[in-house]
Amino acid sequence: MAEVWTPMAPAASLWADTAEPLPAFPKLAGEVKADVVIIGAGYTGLSAAHHIAKSGLTPVVLEANHPGWGASGRNGGVITAKFRLSFRDIDAAHGRAMARRMYEIAHESVEMVDELVSEFGIESARLTRSGQVKAAHNQATLRSAIGEAEWMKREMGDTEVRILDAHQVREETGSRGFVGGVLNPGSGGIHPLNYLRGLAKGVAQRGVPIFQESPAFALRRDGDGVIAETPGGSVRARQAIVATNSYSDLTSATVRLQRTLVPFRSALIATEKLSPNLAGSLMPTGRTYTETKRMMRWFRKVDDRVIFGGRGAFGKQDSESAFDALRKAMVGIFPELADIPLAFKWSGLVAMTLDSVPHVGCLDDRTLYSVGYNGAGVAMSSLMGRYLAALVRGEKVDLGLLDAGRLKTIPFYAFREPAVRAVAGWYQFLDAIGR
Repeated sequence: MAEVWTPMAPAASLWADTAEPLPAFPKLAGEVKADVVIIGAGYTGLSAAHHIAKSGLTPVVLEANHPGWGASGRNGGVITAKFRLSFRDIDAAHGRAMARRMYEIAHESVEMVDELVSEFGIESARLTRSGQVKAAHNQATLRSAIGEAEWMKREMGDTEVRILDAHQVREETGSRGFVGGVLNPGSGGIHPLNYLRGLAKGVAQRGVPIFQESPAFALRRDGDGVIAETPGGSVRARQAIVATNSYSDLTSATVRLQRTLVPFRSALIATEKLSPNLAGSLMPTGRTYTETKRMMRWFRKVDDRVIFGGRGAFGKQDSESAFDALRKAMVGIFPELADIPLAFKWSGLVAMTLDSVPHVGCLDDRTLYSVGYNGAGVAMSSLMGRYLAALVRGEKVDLGLLDAGRLKTIPFYAFREPAVRAVAGWYQFLDAIGR
């Protein structure tokens, strides 16, 4: 008896409300043959499909819901050349050569977004490279941010990073809530769902089959290849790529990766459009911004709205308490927004790994994957598609710390949710007392 699948509705976000129409993709019906079957039509899967097709191979993409349904359509649209683990910490733990390679990978990821937007002409993505400011909420975190910036200049040759005093950060943000900060000019912002839909449209126009509402319920070996089975048909291929990240628990076909990831819900809010005067006074340079608290918040301005996001939402669904906490934090930074209504509230899952970096490589001799972007995945997942294509072709790739062999299973996996809550609560307490 065939399994039944009910597609899930997209998040009712600012991005969904302002996105270009999604091309109509069919459900898989019958048997299809390919060189590579890709499970997941997010940034990773579509970038992989694009680069595999450019190699002269035939990819097929399976999506359980609609392209961009998961994190690729729900994120904040922030593009940064970094990992959750700092380059200075990488240097201390793994040496200078590894730190330099990870620095190269991070910057290559940002350039990958530029390349894809340009190649497919995705003007609606509204890609900017105006930079990101890390705004310090106290002197201790400012000293840490300055120390990191000076180390980057000295050891990585990053001459573009700039240290800002309190007045400069106030001019940047329009807020008096920070004591200084650091500007990283190479970072930027994007309309994440338009970027995703532009990729889907461009890849499909170049002949890559994309099947939506076609979850891979099973992925099994078949001779010297694999078969991915969906409710309406199957794909027979030489290799498979799992590109499901935080949503690897949707079906049993991808569940092998579930125990390597801690899903952490990230919530976002967006205000109604601001008056011209207020919009002109907040974040006038159009950069993206983060703060230095452990339970990090980030913010940016899009179409005269303030978008404000952060960690700390729990459970499997949207949380009003998380949205209320975000609004309180936003008003704490920008008191002028106290009476501005919220127009959108949404959330999605971030995939955290034990070592705070993504991983890409092989599950076995026929199945590849890339997961664990740790909240900085727009650029990195785009690049991982290129790396996956290289691995499909049998090429050697210097993956640095991203090598699949370093991915660890989460110990005591059944207790992950209370553990995350406990750690988050401790971080919130330290932030509250200014530590």
